[in-house]
Amino acid sequence: MDTVIKKNEWLFMLSCLGLGILAEISFFHARIGVSYLVFLTGFYLVVFVRYKLGFNHRRIGLLIMGCIWLLAASYVLYDNVLFYLLNIVVIPFLVLFHVVLITSPGNLKWGTPAFVVRMAAKIGQGVTYSSQFSGRVFKLVSRNMDESTSQTMKRVLIGLLIGLPLLGIITGLLMSADAVFQEMVLRLPQFIFDFNLEGIFRTVAVLVFTALFFGILQVLRIKTRTPIQEKNDAENGTISCNGVTAVTILILLNAVYALFTAIQFTYFFSDGLQGGYTYAEYARRGFFELIIVTLINWTILICCLKLVREQGAKMKLVLKLMYSLLVTVSGVMLVSAYQRLSMYEAAYGFTMERILAHAFMIFLIVIFAYTLFRVWFERLALLHFYLIAGLVFYTGLNVMHIEQIIVDENLERYERTDKIDIHYLNALSSTGVEGLIELYKVNPDYPELEQMLYNRQQMMEDNSLDHWQSFNFTKREVREQLLGLELEKY
Repeated sequence: MDTVIKKNEWLFMLSCLGLGILAEISFFHARIGVSYLVFLTGFYLVVFVRYKLGFNHRRIGLLIMGCIWLLAASYVLYDNVLFYLLNIVVIPFLVLFHVVLITSPGNLKWGTPAFVVRMAAKIGQGVTYSSQFSGRVFKLVSRNMDESTSQTMKRVLIGLLIGLPLLGIITGLLMSADAVFQEMVLRLPQFIFDFNLEGIFRTVAVLVFTALFFGILQVLRIKTRTPIQEKNDAENGTISCNGVTAVTILILLNAVYALFTAIQFTYFFSDGLQGGYTYAEYARRGFFELIIVTLINWTILICCLKLVREQGAKMKLVLKLMYSLLVTVSGVMLVSAYQRLSMYEAAYGFTMERILAHAFMIFLIVIFAYTLFRVWFERLALLHFYLIAGLVFYTGLNVMHIEQIIVDENLERYERTDKIDIHYLNALSSTGVEGLIELYKVNPDYPELEQMLYNRQQMMEDNSLDHWQSFNFTKREVREQLLGLELEKY
């Protein structure tokens, strides 16, 4: 193995070390807030300096980068527990997708399973590169030692890296399993427990981050061979379906859907509920079934578009008509499900699950509309649009501040009906507390409300917001409003 390490490798490794320290400070000292934007600024500065803006796939790259920054900005602008947790996974995935994409050859097809394999391969190559670099550094450090001593030290270090975490886990489990063993361990000299375990954990985190950043960013330009070929599957003998078989299936399905659609139109153009159902019974009766059937239709449509080989112009036209009818009846089912959920919300209030269900149905309508265009204009790409639409849809959910919509709609419903679920608003994040404050200003005598706000007030006195990493505009504003209320002690 070549032990020579170039100057630019040292400099880039030091840059990644700084990036690893920034990652540890941003994510492991307090709740994530503005720190995510700070980290992304440092990360992309290192990436742009490393590759000197020599990037490909710039249009889609700019779109993905814009979504990444908007998602990270949601940590400082809003306070939503669901998206807080989801974005911990989504943002790193998008960042990896982005940096692999913009450093890949311009003719690479990113809308294929092969690109996901390429991403995984880059992670593996990055880990390998960091391991090899560590081996070269060790050889430089131990170049004045004899071979046996050097190998012994290397094996001891590897053993410590693997053994110490295992020792901590196993000791904790044994202490939980046996009280006598726990008491004996707790009698060990106090200096062992005074040892800075937190410092060790943070150091390990910095080293892991540094190794990942350094390895992956160094191998992005290396050509990757994957077992999945990016050529047309049709040339490699993929599964196909006969046009007559597909038409038979579609006719059977569309016949049932046409009957269902005819019945649904009697609901659309009539007032009130049908068959004596209550709002809850009507909304719940078949809502999820309609969504599942719609998803099944979408799956059937995609499979037919990809697998069916038309035989002749007439068969091709018949298939397109069947596809179009399937899209139309699927749209009717989505509208029916949307109507049911809207009636349920009007009767029982708005929640995160119901708003997300509404948004998902709108997303499906957009997907079906584009698929209908694809039926008649065959040159349109399906997967590319689905991926882009999904990314924009998810980013839009983060930007539109769903919890604020829930609070506003429930307060408006309270003005009409005097009904509101304060326990659900209290279960939301800071935005829900802001809604409770607005309700308190309107009706301070609402049952349990003042006690609920007092309990929240005591929780808000926690100094977690004093950490710069956790700065969040919504939390800051709500905290000021809540602490300004004069509430009776409970």
